[in-house]
Amino acid sequence: MTAVDRTPAVDGVLRPWQDPTISVADRVDALLQEMTLEEKVGQLGSRWIGNDMRHEPVDDDAETLNVAPMQDVFAASGTVPFDEAIRHGLGHITRVHGSAPVTAQEGAAEVVRLQHAVVERSRLGIPAIVHEECLTGFTAYGATVYPAAIAWAATFDPGLVERMATAIGRDMAAVGVHQGLSPVLDVVRDYRWGRVEETMGEDPYLVSMLAAAYVRGLENAGVIATLKHFAGYSASRAARNHGPVPMGRRELMDMILPPFETAIALGGARSVMNSYSDVDGVPAGADPWLLTEVLREEWGFTGTVVSDYWAVPFLATMHKIAADTEEAGVRALSAGIDVELPDTLGFGQHLAERVRTGEIPESLIDRAARRLLTQKVQLGLLDPDWTPERSVAGAAAVDLDSPGNRALARELAERSIVLLDAGDALPLRPGLRRVAVVGPCADEPRTFMGCYSYPNHVLTRHPGLGLGVEAPSLLDALRAELPDAEIVHERGCDVRGEDRSGFAPAAAAVRGADLCVVAVGDLAGMFGHGTSGEGCDADDLRLPGVQEDLLTELAATGTPVVVVVVSGRPYALGEAHELAAGLVQAFMPGEEGGAAIAGVLSGRIQPSGKLPVQIPRGHGGQPGTYLQPPLGADSQGISNLDPTPLFPFGHGASYTAFEIDDLRISDAEVPTDGEFTVSVRVRNTGGRAGDEVVQLYLHDVVAQVTRPVRQLIGFARVPLEPGAESRVSFRVHADRTAFTGRDLRRIVEPGDVEVFVGRSAADLPCRGVVRLTGATRIVGHDRRLVTPVSVDE
Repeated sequence: MTAVDRTPAVDGVLRPWQDPTISVADRVDALLQEMTLEEKVGQLGSRWIGNDMRHEPVDDDAETLNVAPMQDVFAASGTVPFDEAIRHGLGHITRVHGSAPVTAQEGAAEVVRLQHAVVERSRLGIPAIVHEECLTGFTAYGATVYPAAIAWAATFDPGLVERMATAIGRDMAAVGVHQGLSPVLDVVRDYRWGRVEETMGEDPYLVSMLAAAYVRGLENAGVIATLKHFAGYSASRAARNHGPVPMGRRELMDMILPPFETAIALGGARSVMNSYSDVDGVPAGADPWLLTEVLREEWGFTGTVVSDYWAVPFLATMHKIAADTEEAGVRALSAGIDVELPDTLGFGQHLAERVRTGEIPESLIDRAARRLLTQKVQLGLLDPDWTPERSVAGAAAVDLDSPGNRALARELAERSIVLLDAGDALPLRPGLRRVAVVGPCADEPRTFMGCYSYPNHVLTRHPGLGLGVEAPSLLDALRAELPDAEIVHERGCDVRGEDRSGFAPAAAAVRGADLCVVAVGDLAGMFGHGTSGEGCDADDLRLPGVQEDLLTELAATGTPVVVVVVSGRPYALGEAHELAAGLVQAFMPGEEGGAAIAGVLSGRIQPSGKLPVQIPRGHGGQPGTYLQPPLGADSQGISNLDPTPLFPFGHGASYTAFEIDDLRISDAEVPTDGEFTVSVRVRNTGGRAGDEVVQLYLHDVVAQVTRPVRQLIGFARVPLEPGAESRVSFRVHADRTAFTGRDLRRIVEPGDVEVFVGRSAADLPCRGVVRLTGATRIVGHDRRLVTPVSVDE
């Protein structure tokens, strides 16, 4: 194929689709008119060159060390050579930086090489969109490993999350990346699910606010944000990855969909990725109600829907709703998927033949191609001055783990650590002579990192390369934090497994110490190669392996034991709490996590994190998240199982004290289209500066369907010096009480609404009632999605 001349013609006239002076829509129309059917189909596919790479095995199960489900199977069959894949053009290039360890500059050079091939070997020379993962930061070798998403949620700080996302997007754009496959908007419904660590917790409003912030940050950096997984993935039966979702539409609409809707409306997300799961028997990747009626027609989404990796062939191989991969492609395209990732299987050239035989209309191909080409125009890929080299112009100078990045990672980590209970040992008293640091998470910094962090996601296949970033362990950090104390260390046990041989030396070290810090929890991995992460689901909520037995052994020494849980999910800590002299929860706090935890333990850092999920008390019969109707909460003698958590949603202690009081509600009655203001006074009554997160909850007293006993609708992080106070005011529109009624329409219903303000879903000292009056209103996508909040000194 002759190389395409992308420069203006001699007479200075640009091809219409290259002309930045005309509208995006007109440029796309002109290009579609020029394209053959095969070229349109070519835009709907992708190619993953890195998936062809084979790696030296690190153990007997190395062939299953996948970074995507069934990666090894699809790598071995079904994909076509790159030269053939790009013959008619290509939609996406998959994970150039994220498949094998390459420097930023090496990855950028490969982007240039591949883009040249795409442009020069196809007739119209349309570049591809390059996408990468970015859930705990840019998933690339040497890039900053930020805290996991569950830790972002513990900060209750959307502004901080937005700053992080901007930094991630800036680094990605510098090396030629156009689209990031993040954030995860799945609302937690069962803590046993392995991907809890990738979520932003169990409350739709908290997830919505943080998701919109992340999306704004990434999009403002010029990188397309991808909302995933649309929708229902987190509610699978028995919390099994890819499991069927036994959920009705009302729960889906009220608990699962709001974050996606908000991230589109307020964040400006330009891409959505489908869920692998089926909901009530209908796989998301083949559901026109979800992908077209709700997403497009109700919400007005105009971006692209990309398939999760191999979700299209899964319609045939897993869900069995298509006879083969080609039929699966037709089902997915018809439902509303526009681009198949990570390789072209179902969206191949057979689609062109099916158009010619009349099996599918060409308008389906045009619809998807138009959406993808619109984004290419928006990204500047069709501008006359675009070149592969210019697309990576920032690569030479980029530092993927810059001091600025690390400062952001540190701030996030510090704000995410949750002090569950200071007990009588925290903060650590001055003058400790000897401290024993024990546990499988004490000297392993990988436990601070999520399953989509590069060290856990890719480098497990390259054991000689280390972490790629500097990441001090908790042991390292405590040695730096407590320079005058003798620090002794014993592992005690592994994160998983039954080996107890380390118990005795650990107990001996603890007996000779003034204090023990034991770090227990998770090590993230993929598809069973970890205790948390994709495909690493849990039978129950007991700490993995023999870690609880280790805690019992250490407590029996009589030395005070401070328990630090480093995990991607909440574990049942009832027994640990009884043994602990202090209890801290750290949700995978990233490369700066060691110093953050050590600082909280010593008291140098004032803890301010809040739980985005509950902490259960017992291993089984765990709470099904705090968003429960009356019969899902404490059933008061109806059942012998008490679902009351050990620590509630929103909980987080501090080394100072706060009081929330003086509730004021502007109106006792407002119409169902009206608005009222709720305000409280928050005071720091302790001796140290600190942040309190003021939380607003509502309860619909009588409704036509069962409603949660409490539901968060607003929050504000308030910094206060000792003795200082602020007034926090929430402006609540009646739309914020909306729910899906019996006929599956979203309504605002008249009646009494209870108002609660406090520190957590269970600590709510301020209570009042507002009556909504007038007719029941039906509301749609234009309803108020946010509760504005102001803080006055």
